[in-house]
Amino acid sequence: MAKRVLAIGIEPGNADYSAFPQLTPGLVRSYIDAQLLRLDDLGYEVTSCLIDLDATAETGVMAALRGDSFDCIVIGPGLREPKERLQLFEKVLNLVHRLAPNAAICFNTTPADTAEAVQRWIDS
Repeated sequence: MAKRVLAIGIEPGNADYSAFPQLTPGLVRSYIDAQLLRLDDLGYEVTSCLIDLDATAETGVMAALRGDSFDCIVIGPGLREPKERLQLFEKVLNLVHRLAPNAAICFNTTPADTAEAVQRWIDS
């Protein structure tokens, strides 16, 4: 049976790219899509959970976590930085901890290294 992965990140159209002028929502979306395909090719069953930066963020994460069980949950860097998102990151992390206590938790450093983050914590 394939290992299940949930990838949580910010909807690319809602992210702030001022610190990364070389990135655009379209480019980030293409990185995300490529990594989801790569995970699928590596034998994982992956679900994407892209959230907004408002009150619906927690609802989206809860719905994804309650909808299935996961072996690994990867949380994107857009939730960890900038420091103004610390409270949202903590909320997401605590939801994961509470609703998926048996899942490994990992962090990618860019939208392009999600597969490597997952592979650090689970075997396909």
